[in-house]
Amino acid sequence: MPATLTDQKRAAIAEKLADIKVIQGLIIDNEQEFLSQCSDDHLRKRLEDMLEDDQKNLDIVETAITQYGVQAEPKSTVRELVSKAKDTLSSADLSLYEKMAQHELLKHGQVVSGLVVHKAAQVVGKDVEAALAPLNTVNFENRAHQEQLKGMLEYLGTLELTGQEPQQGLWGRVQDAIAAATGVVGSATTQASDHASADIMDLIFMDHQKAKTLISEIRNADSSDQIKALFGQLYKDLIVHSKAEEAVVYPAVKPFYGSDTQELYDEQAQMESLLNELKAMPSTGDSFMAKIKQLKSMVGDHTRQEESTMFASMRKNLSKDDLQRMGMQFKEAKQTLQSQI
Repeated sequence: MPATLTDQKRAAIAEKLADIKVIQGLIIDNEQEFLSQCSDDHLRKRLEDMLEDDQKNLDIVETAITQYGVQAEPKSTVRELVSKAKDTLSSADLSLYEKMAQHELLKHGQVVSGLVVHKAAQVVGKDVEAALAPLNTVNFENRAHQEQLKGMLEYLGTLELTGQEPQQGLWGRVQDAIAAATGVVGSATTQASDHASADIMDLIFMDHQKAKTLISEIRNADSSDQIKALFGQLYKDLIVHSKAEEAVVYPAVKPFYGSDTQELYDEQAQMESLLNELKAMPSTGDSFMAKIKQLKSMVGDHTRQEESTMFASMRKNLSKDDLQRMGMQFKEAKQTLQSQI
């Protein structure tokens, strides 16, 4: 049976997904290598968080490929690029700053590839769009990682050139990372959205990424004042996000998402309980940071379920107008809740 045009498009998407997977593997290898070379505690903490995200993202990419249902090999040119990159980044002639600068370019390429796949999925069919929906999580985190890497490069470059830390460096980049996560400076959602205003899934994505960025910065903060400021914002954001979902989103999806909806309610109740425990604790010390690590895991598990299975179910059962209308209701609920806190 001769291949149809659609078959060719699906094969092209499969090849691009294979490219993304092999580049994601390279990104993980790089970060493991950077950790073996890095003695600076500031950078190590951020690299460890980034590596943890990227290892989970590789699993998401592999899952998306399986759901897509078409296996392919990466392009020969991409395999060659990976091989050359490994040789380059293993060279003793390059400083850690120079290696990480190349790494930031790889992250940028992953963001663009993810957006291209998203757009191609819209062209090819709803089944493709639903299967590849989890990749939006990877796009978001790669975009946020880019902003973090810029701060790390400023810090590391100044340190290599002068032997001294920059005056602001990593802390000065926190706001940029959060801005990227929430769509202010061209996030994946902003670039990928076709709507005049964001639909509910866009808004939930942005909230998730902002929360993850805040948790990462809390874990890497240098002072109790920074921790207090960041946790105060995280607490308000997560409480408002949860209450707005419970008022607007979960009742709307329960008829078709079924018993899984109750699991989301239960997870958010557990997160709220943990947030209140943290709120009552001193914002320094191992106990506080252990609870923050527990919160990070809970948020990660919860957001992955929403961004994969719940979103796929929403796309299948709700129209674009429904999603956009729900987005407006979600924003209004958040605004009301924010004014009450």
